[in-house]
Amino acid sequence: MTALRGWSRAAGSIRQPRPVLHMRAVAAATVASCLVHLWLVAGNHHGMWLNLLMLAMVGVCLPCAVHIWRDGRPGSLRQVMACALAMAALHAVLLLGAVPATGPDGHSHGVSGMTAAETAASAAGGMIGIIAMEITTALLAATLVARLRRTPWVVGP
Repeated sequence: MTALRGWSRAAGSIRQPRPVLHMRAVAAATVASCLVHLWLVAGNHHGMWLNLLMLAMVGVCLPCAVHIWRDGRPGSLRQVMACALAMAALHAVLLLGAVPATGPDGHSHGVSGMTAAETAASAAGGMIGIIAMEITTALLAATLVARLRRTPWVVGP
């Protein structure tokens, strides 16, 4: 192993830095998404099947985020990329209204005193933000996979 952490030895004597910042950005975006979904499950903001789906997403994405934080494994990056795209698609379906977004007892995400149109606009803005975050996570993971493929990184001694 080299004396400088975060550096790998490529073919010959050329030393190239590992994309540590890029790996950490992908991992942080993944963990942020997982924490938001755990908060939503804990608050029971959605129905049972959406809560179970969110817990499954956290169970799949959180271990990958740890692997990406440590060493940027391409398999973990591909899995996070696929999950982020699937979540973006699911949120787009929810945004289009194909699945009701209300939870138990007709709970919705509106604030008292808001009209139905204002509540819908607020929920739509939040969904668009979530979709943008998921697409950004997928893009970060895809660019890191491409970056790792281009450069012959040596992991380990």
